[in-house]
Amino acid sequence: MIHYFLSAATILLFLSLSPPTTTAANPAVLDINGHPLRPRSNYYILPVVRGRGGGLTMLSKNTTEVCPLYVAQENHEVSNGLPLKFYSVNPKDTKIFVSTDLNFVFDASTICVQSNTWELTIDEETGRRYIGVGGEIGNPGVQTVSNWFKIEKAGSGKYDYKIVYCAGVCNFCKIMCGDIGAFVEEDGRRLLGFSGQPLLVRFKKA
Repeated sequence: MIHYFLSAATILLFLSLSPPTTTAANPAVLDINGHPLRPRSNYYILPVVRGRGGGLTMLSKNTTEVCPLYVAQENHEVSNGLPLKFYSVNPKDTKIFVSTDLNFVFDASTICVQSNTWELTIDEETGRRYIGVGGEIGNPGVQTVSNWFKIEKAGSGKYDYKIVYCAGVCNFCKIMCGDIGAFVEEDGRRLLGFSGQPLLVRFKKA
């Protein structure tokens, strides 16, 4: 099975207009201890609902491949997964804000020749939109529109959030926005992608 990364040209065909990027006007994202998330610091992304997997990691699409890698959820609830760093679209930000365009980057080594920066990908055989890795940090604009994600407040808990794709780094681009949830594949792997059921998460300082 061949998988393709979304190109900027493909994303431009999507139908819902992306909202403008904002930063300081929005509240800061808080970790489980009530502290604001800081750019370029390491955090674990953990599920709010227990018993349905652990923290986030990187996995191949299936057992017959080693690369490329995708964003996945650990099957074991007790695992924190891999640490990540967040990079704001505004490099002067000293906190991570809700509803702000961000790069998500795993702080880990792999054998795959690709970056650890999240990017939206598409499986052209199924049409399913997954979160892969291989994007770039910064350089906001049409060429990197698939690399930007946002953290939004969700759930009933004070420190509960969800991750969404709704890039605002290109004012004239038309973007298909979506909540990020976990797909359980046939072999039990929990890969992240567009889902009608968002994965509610919390952030833990690594």
